[in-house]
Amino acid sequence: LNSSLFYVFQLIPLVGVVSFAAVGALSFSVYSMFSKSDVIINKSGNPEPWEIINPTKPQKLLTIHQKWKPIEELEDLKKLTK
Repeated sequence: LNSSLFYVFQLIPLVGVVSFAAVGALSFSVYSMFSKSDVIINKSGNPEPWEIINPTKPQKLLTIHQKWKPIEELEDLKKLTK
């Protein structure tokens, strides 16, 4: 009885760490779904979802010294295709 109780106490930190990792992964997934514009849940409502993404807002988790400026040729091509 004493040795089996010892193994249960050894599993408590393992269960705690795995639970903490699972809750962190789930919370980051929910955060990404509702706050990131590049995550698409319903693609049938908007067949071209990349058109509504704000290019001035960084989409990466960490962005260092990144400046966005439009490419003139690409903007002209976008105007012609609409």
